Amino acid sequence: MPSTIRRAVIPAAGLGSRLLPLTKAIPKEMLPVGDKPVIEHTVRELVASGITDITIVISGGKSLIQDHFRPNPALVEQLRADGKTAYADAVEEIAELAQQGHITYLDQHGPYGNGTPVLNAARNFDDEPMLVLWPDDVFVAEVPRAQQLIRAYEATNCPVLALMPMDPEHSQRYGVPVVKEDLDGGLMRITGLMEKPKPKDAPSAFAAIGGYVVTPGIIDELREQTQRWYERRTGEVYLTDAINAYASTRAVYGQVISGRWYDTGNPADYLVAQMATALAHPEYGPLLRGMAADLDTPTR
Repeated sequence: MPSTIRRAVIPAAGLGSRLLPLTKAIPKEMLPVGDKPVIEHTVRELVASGITDITIVISGGKSLIQDHFRPNPALVEQLRADGKTAYADAVEEIAELAQQGHITYLDQHGPYGNGTPVLNAARNFDDEPMLVLWPDDVFVAEVPRAQQLIRAYEATNCPVLALMPMDPEHSQRYGVPVVKEDLDGGLMRITGLMEKPKPKDAPSAFAAIGGYVVTPGIIDELREQTQRWYERRTGEVYLTDAINAYASTRAVYGQVISGRWYDTGNPADYLVAQMATALAHPEYGPLLRGMAADLDTPTR
């Protein structure tokens, strides 16, 4: 039987250049979405899906991420002394979340590209499969996206990519899977990804979005890519290139994710994620809807 996935990697070493100057001093992973920083949404999703070993791969200037999840007994004690019990409980709960996910941090080393943090973390993971989730995605789903990916892996014992239906006109924004076989429950056998094709060239009506189950075979492909980079010192090491190389001879699957996906990696999508999350909040939602209604009311 396939093993249950218990490890996950969150690559968080990027500069957040698309959100500058907002991210000049604040890591993009710490920007708020609703009442939580965006990376906390990802951590909560993983813990809710049974992940017990989370590695966050970071770079310089990301200490705020560690500060956020680190216990702060002095702050908790002060809040309780001031009678602010709810705030004290909230601070303690974040530290407990980090403990549940057994969060560890790793400095990124190696060539530029999103495959490097995955390979960095895999050195500590032996030969286990692992989840890879980007920290600038927020998914709202009855069943967490991570859990949907784990179920797909348990059904196939193969690498799995998170997919969503897309408007073909938007194909140049995504990696588009080449679908070999459409199976039940949104599960698809794929033979690779075409990066940002023109609409007329898109091989399917689906987009690869944030979320992967990566197996040891994919890690082997990343090692080979990295070795070639050190020999030539050109280009970047991409996870999708490793997946394509693997898929050329072995089975890879995509799982269409049930739920809503919000990207926070650029200003427009970040604002959409902010608004959608706030509207879904039991306290803030009614307040915002009332404000919007007031703004729509003509003044005399």
